[in-house]
Amino acid sequence: MSRNSQLSLDLFYHPYMGKEDFIVSPCNEAAFSAVCKWPQWPFFALCIYGPANCGKTHLSHIFSDQVSVATRYPYPIPRVEASAVDLSMPPLLFEKHRCLIVENLSSRINEEAMFHLYNLYANEGGNILFTARTAPARLNIGLPDLRSRLNIVPSVEISEPDDELLSALIIKLFMDRQITVSLDIVNYILINMQRSFAYAEKLVNEIDNISLAYKRAVSVAIVKEAIAELNKKPQRELFDPA
Repeated sequence: MSRNSQLSLDLFYHPYMGKEDFIVSPCNEAAFSAVCKWPQWPFFALCIYGPANCGKTHLSHIFSDQVSVATRYPYPIPRVEASAVDLSMPPLLFEKHRCLIVENLSSRINEEAMFHLYNLYANEGGNILFTARTAPARLNIGLPDLRSRLNIVPSVEISEPDDELLSALIIKLFMDRQITVSLDIVNYILINMQRSFAYAEKLVNEIDNISLAYKRAVSVAIVKEAIAELNKKPQRELFDPA
């Protein structure tokens, strides 16, 4: 079957993002614990950072759920892209939302706007969960006042996974897609895959697409084909967010 005729059904992929669905292991235990300590955080803000697909979004959902339960908030707290924050947003956000998720904090931001957002939540009793690929203290921030403030945000790293976590993650990624696979297939994937959260996500997605296209259950042959397809792609595509 031609690869062009394969259909991706990602619209039907709904990952489970509850607290009970998060796979805790040595590489992410500190981050999980830090998020779960809200509202007893030692500082108004927290940053969780790590590689693509490592679970930062899942942790932000856990934080949002905790806020909703504790405050009886009728809907999830907002999440905003750090690069999208402009000078008009801080007062509007704080007026309606005392807790906020700011995703993908990086050097590509409106520094003055982020400075005002930070100060407003810090001074008026709000909370911000930041997510990032790199620790805030390592970002190339030009505005000295913002740089000094981000430097003191408690930051917890999620490192790349070990085999135990990768195995559990692969099983979860399949379960999110309503697919059951044997341990033999999981072990074959572990032996032949590149060691990263992002690669695991992309590989399971590729396996699912091929399985759907062929209308066959996941097998070692399908896994081999999926790995071969990913190996044709530039390395940066395998480790950047989808």
